Amino acid sequence: MSDSRRSEKATAVAAWESLFRAQVTVMRSLNADFPGGEISFNEYDVCFNLSTQPGRRCRMRDLTGHLLLTQPSVSRLVDRLLARGIVEKQPDPSDARGVIVALTPHGFDVYRQVAVQHAASIAQQVGAGLSDAELRTLTELCTKLRLAVGTAPGRRPVARTVSESDPAPV
Repeated sequence: MSDSRRSEKATAVAAWESLFRAQVTVMRSLNADFPGGEISFNEYDVCFNLSTQPGRRCRMRDLTGHLLLTQPSVSRLVDRLLARGIVEKQPDPSDARGVIVALTPHGFDVYRQVAVQHAASIAQQVGAGLSDAELRTLTELCTKLRLAVGTAPGRRPVARTVSESDPAPV
């Protein structure tokens, strides 16, 4: 391996380690500050992902693809949300084996109340050490990386309904 290739590899590994450490630190802090009275951090993630979909609904397997949880964990989360009236399950008319998960009007209200508080925490913590220009650059770089990895050979791209150029709603 050439010295330049070794240097590129070391630079990529250092960038990954920095990104990963920043993500872990921010996520731990956000989790600690999360206003979890009505829904947990992971339940919020389910509601957030449903809120970005047309009709605030999607197939269970697509929902699982948006989360960093296993399919059984997502099923348990959805069942807990179902029991509290935050989501509902519907049969998939295009596939008898499939299940559609939909955010209920009550669930969307709960999500929005938590999202307002959570967004304030995100703005405070993520914006703590970065200027507006740096935050825009960070957004552009993370989007570029996500799209590059998602389309790399041998990778199965994850379907997103939200426009790739639009920031994700809170």
